[in-house]
Amino acid sequence: MKINISDNGLHLRFAPLSLTRPVGNLRMGIFTNDERWKQFLPEAEIGFETEEYLSKRFPKIEGGVTVNAAVIPNEDVVAAVMHLEQNTALFLNDVFLAGETNAAEKIQFLGETPVILKNRWDIYALNHLVLKQDFDLLTAGRKSQKLSKTNTLIGPKEMLFIEEGAKVEAAILNTSTGPIYIGENAEIMEGSIVRGPLAMCEESALKLGAKIYGATTLGPHCKVGGEVNNVVFQAYSNKGHDGFLGNALIGEWCNLGADTNTSNLKNNYGMVDTYSYETNGQVKTDVQFMGVCMGDHSKCGINTMFNTGTVTGVSSNIFGAGFPSKFIPSFTWGGAEGSEPFRFEKAVEYANNMMARRGLELSSEEIAILKYIHDVQ
Repeated sequence: MKINISDNGLHLRFAPLSLTRPVGNLRMGIFTNDERWKQFLPEAEIGFETEEYLSKRFPKIEGGVTVNAAVIPNEDVVAAVMHLEQNTALFLNDVFLAGETNAAEKIQFLGETPVILKNRWDIYALNHLVLKQDFDLLTAGRKSQKLSKTNTLIGPKEMLFIEEGAKVEAAILNTSTGPIYIGENAEIMEGSIVRGPLAMCEESALKLGAKIYGATTLGPHCKVGGEVNNVVFQAYSNKGHDGFLGNALIGEWCNLGADTNTSNLKNNYGMVDTYSYETNGQVKTDVQFMGVCMGDHSKCGINTMFNTGTVTGVSSNIFGAGFPSKFIPSFTWGGAEGSEPFRFEKAVEYANNMMARRGLELSSEEIAILKYIHDVQ
């Protein structure tokens, strides 16, 4: 089977995370949506219908069935897509799920209602639902590695799954509030306290004495310490030290300096307003808890403070005293005391410096994507 995961006109709705990837490649729960479709259909070819500047790195599969990237597939959705006939589109009320977008025949989906993302903050707000679904999908019929006796487990042991090569010592794990998944070669260091749901993808780590509240996701190779509450990290990002991060979204290759703290609740307990890339301005939301949203390759220095609902674009470097602006454009160098454009050549150099520690570097396709973002913002 061939499947194309479509941004469905919502590319900017999920920016800045989607500035560097299609919506269908955003991580939530344990998987990205392309990984999730592959988990359901291992033999399927997966492509993307996305912005032209992203399409070389994320190509479309010719002849594929179109599915909505904002829909988190479950077993019923997958089954319905597999049985779609030509010139047919599948809808849930007025939401397009899959099929041909201009199909003559529109049919209603009658299965278990899937999680549907409407805004970028749904990625953390609904993470508990998707994480539980992914946990059940990934662990069904499989046996977890044993938990060392140095640890304390609170809650049902069947809600804990430890992959081969993972290390957990002298930690407190609470699965009564949701499942805890510890991926291949991931590590929970001594003194860490975790309340599920938590997903740790391969090679991720919780540092000594970390305090983690669910629902939180650590993408592959992320290193996290301090106090974290309901955060989704995409991959290869670090928050290695003390400081609070809550109800937040962190892209790839980001680094939060020691004692970085983020507000996730306004002093008046009101609903949060935040920057929208669709409107190019601040929008009011119906969300009370919202921390920082940080695009790929952005970093902040020690003791950085972020206001509630702050949005940071791609490849920005934030530092200095005081609270920076609630919207920090891509390729910004500086903070509350003043900022200037971050020269593109330097941004690429700094990104490669971080990636070199993992034996990686920016590909020509990734550099082209960054150049597009730099030139059009």
